[in-house]
Amino acid sequence: MFKRQSFWISVLCLGMIASAQAKEKLPIEKLKMPPGFEISVWATVPNARSIAQAPGGRFFVGNRSEDNVYLVQNGKAQIFAEKLNTPNGVAFKDGKLYVSQIADILEFNVPANVTGPQKPVRTLTQKFPKDTHHGWKFIRFGPDGKLYVPVGAPCNICDMGTEYGRIYRIDVNGTSKEIVAEGVRNTVGFDWDPVSKDLWFTDNGRDWMGDDLPPDEINHLTTVGQHFGFPFCHGKNILDKEFGKGKDCKDYTPPEAELRAHVAALGMRFYNGKMFPSEYQGGIIYAERGSWNRSVPQGYMVGFAFVKDGKITSVKPLVEGWLQVGDAWGRPVDVEVMEDGSVLISDDKAGVIYRLSYKAKKGK
Repeated sequence: MFKRQSFWISVLCLGMIASAQAKEKLPIEKLKMPPGFEISVWATVPNARSIAQAPGGRFFVGNRSEDNVYLVQNGKAQIFAEKLNTPNGVAFKDGKLYVSQIADILEFNVPANVTGPQKPVRTLTQKFPKDTHHGWKFIRFGPDGKLYVPVGAPCNICDMGTEYGRIYRIDVNGTSKEIVAEGVRNTVGFDWDPVSKDLWFTDNGRDWMGDDLPPDEINHLTTVGQHFGFPFCHGKNILDKEFGKGKDCKDYTPPEAELRAHVAALGMRFYNGKMFPSEYQGGIIYAERGSWNRSVPQGYMVGFAFVKDGKITSVKPLVEGWLQVGDAWGRPVDVEVMEDGSVLISDDKAGVIYRLSYKAKKGK
């Protein structure tokens, strides 16, 4: 018992040292925000990707390269599960954690005190393709209690067949697997409008159409089964030169907002906190991980889409500065609104989670 306790004390100490080192080494002073906003390193988490919040100030963090899932509490991280297959997506519901692998979803019990890596209690019966190209998954429970699971295109662009380019929803206690949306190239972030309960999601545009085409997207699902155009149509009205022959973009659901090309828009949440100024209420905070093949890189920021009456009225940078003279020292991936209204931002390159907060100046 003493050896086991000593081991976890050592892990905790190493985590505290790593966190302190991250705070010292990362040039967070280069991050720029509107007046009143502040950002700090909240936790050190290797390859931090998707974030899921649980009661009691617990946060679960998936990753795409280390095959571990982390539990973070009070800014300190420990391994919750290990030796998984690309556990990018995490979702918490009713005392259980659900973790997406490439081809399936695992269910874990979450004990009150986690003293070491946990084992899954079962694998859900619903299966998904084994392709690793866009095979990592963001997952999240909807207001209907169903778990939403995307399957990205197994290619840059191709005739995908019937299983790919979709968002599904499944019943974790049964065998149902329903198509919610089609024509979705690769979404790694979605959320529901707190008022209408409509699903909104980011989508990454295809590559090799040039530096400025096609746009990344923020999409709005209003009817189950809508088709959002891929691989036939990109953005609002750009027909694909190969796959768009004989097609019409008017036959597909256009994006609610066109973002810049290749910015890799990923995690997004509706802001329902009380800390930020009132104009941010009901808008969408989202992460742009950044381009990988554009001649001049762009993205590498957190943006905000202002929403009114179910429509995006404008999109503006909220946090930028990870990209410095063509070189990025960080890549934001996901966002999560904390109970106090501040926002967590994961960064899989810097290996940290930031906390974005707001403090109004006196007299304002």
